[in-house]
Amino acid sequence: MSAILILVIAVVVLAIGYVCYGGWLAKQWGVDPNRETPSHSNYDGKDYVPANPAVLMGHHFSSIAGAGPINGPIQAAVFGWVPVLLWVVIGGIFFGGMHDFGALFASIRHGGRSIGEVIGDTMGVRSKRLFIVFALAVLILVIASFTSVVAGTFTSVAPEGEAALPAVTSGLANVSANAATAMTSLLFIVLAFIFGFFVYRKNFPIGPATIIGVLGVIGIVILGLNVGLNFNRTFWVAFVAVYITVASLLPVWMLLQPRDYLSSFLLYGMMILAVVGIFGSNMNVELPAYTGWKLANGNMLFPTLFITVACGACSGFHALIASGTTGKQLNSERDAKPIGYGAMIVESALAVVALIAVGVVSKQVDVFGGEGFTMNAPPTIFAGGIATMVASFAGEKSYSVVYTLLTLAVSVFALTSLDSGTRLARYMFSELFIPEGQKYSDLKGVRKFFANPLVGTLLMVIVGCSFGYLQLSQIWGVFGAANQLLAGIAMLAVATWLGEVGKNNKMFYFPMAFMLVATITSLCLTIMAKINLIGANGAMWGDWFQMIWSAVLVILAVILVVSAIKTLSKQKKAKA
Repeated sequence: MSAILILVIAVVVLAIGYVCYGGWLAKQWGVDPNRETPSHSNYDGKDYVPANPAVLMGHHFSSIAGAGPINGPIQAAVFGWVPVLLWVVIGGIFFGGMHDFGALFASIRHGGRSIGEVIGDTMGVRSKRLFIVFALAVLILVIASFTSVVAGTFTSVAPEGEAALPAVTSGLANVSANAATAMTSLLFIVLAFIFGFFVYRKNFPIGPATIIGVLGVIGIVILGLNVGLNFNRTFWVAFVAVYITVASLLPVWMLLQPRDYLSSFLLYGMMILAVVGIFGSNMNVELPAYTGWKLANGNMLFPTLFITVACGACSGFHALIASGTTGKQLNSERDAKPIGYGAMIVESALAVVALIAVGVVSKQVDVFGGEGFTMNAPPTIFAGGIATMVASFAGEKSYSVVYTLLTLAVSVFALTSLDSGTRLARYMFSELFIPEGQKYSDLKGVRKFFANPLVGTLLMVIVGCSFGYLQLSQIWGVFGAANQLLAGIAMLAVATWLGEVGKNNKMFYFPMAFMLVATITSLCLTIMAKINLIGANGAMWGDWFQMIWSAVLVILAVILVVSAIKTLSKQKKAKA
């Protein structure tokens, strides 16, 4: 089928969803532009800082996107492009968009606090702590997954068991695409520091600063294409660990806001380049429309498809971003819909582009390695697909440049998700040790030690980056289910809060029930498969990791679901 037709239909439907359903949600919940937001009422110059809507959109979009909407749809395409497309579009409008918007709105009405705090107010302190433990388990997987992605795109030497990355050069110098990506990503961090200093400390106007910043991005990309950095995977994992530790502790104005804002232009540029490639090449998606309910390796469309697509349709990680960093920086409730709901709609559009990319190259490259989910690196397939389309009308020389730029963009987004994810882990880890009604300054002894931001950050980074040595396919198998399960629980949290304050929460019932059933089913299937593998003496430590992590997540989720059902039941009786 025509790639152009697929893209146009998807974008039109997503846009209608944003205007109609997103607008309806805002009215139902009572979004009030005149109400003061936590960025003003709780301003501290570090975490609570009002942000220009465009800057905050850049932060939020870059943080929630990461590599998720590229990895997920490409892996799920083994079921055919039609089921993936339907889930991305329907899921983005009625599941993911509502989920993200709801989490952001609940956060700003709770002083910019996390979803865990929202749960504490409606379901009790015990449920709050259980949710925080659950969220931390998911954030460790986030750190592990994106550490693996970044390390993979920075070095041309793939880890044992994974396909080697292609030796593509920049076309401007004898520099590999991965080495160029590494150099540009480091320069990007320096550029963000400079941008943040002039905008937030020297009050440089955002318009001219943006123009200079974008020119700076172009400059460092050109430099990176000519001067690469060649280090092994171990070095890059260690680099990521140090970087995200420092980044999560710095004030948001210094690195998080400017870096995410500037990186959003890479994301927008990447999507524009992809659209130009789709329209300019006028190629067809060569993937089968539908390959069947069950694959040769035993994976079934339900629940596998809905778990694998992940961030392209719905993601629990988004709720943590919305309530962990974005809610603290929102300047006005007027911005809640375009940032909370709109960013998810754009991410779904990116997922459609990723689906088209894999569809274009599916007959040229054995993207699925025979049976699906044992595939080449998704970012490589994405970059190769878009570069192939552009090269079809711009010439073969353009392939290597486009490929390098897209590989860079994916790594920048993954680093952005790592920045935000580690900062969230710091917030939530500290919350575990601070009793209700107390502050960090009130604590003593062991509680004060573990509530220290540096301690929590180091623990999460060490554990997460250590798991980053696992093959991406092993991590993603658990991350997808854990992430979607977190989305179901976040929906429960927002639904119980809306019920508590007397607002319509019925729109959450089916999406949260579907996500909970799909994810718990997936995790239980994983547990049973790993038990059988262990019984046959064929398990490696990665299999043990998946089994134990899945079991912990299921137990925590069931306890939280039971607590939420009791809360909703009490609310219903109180209204009767």
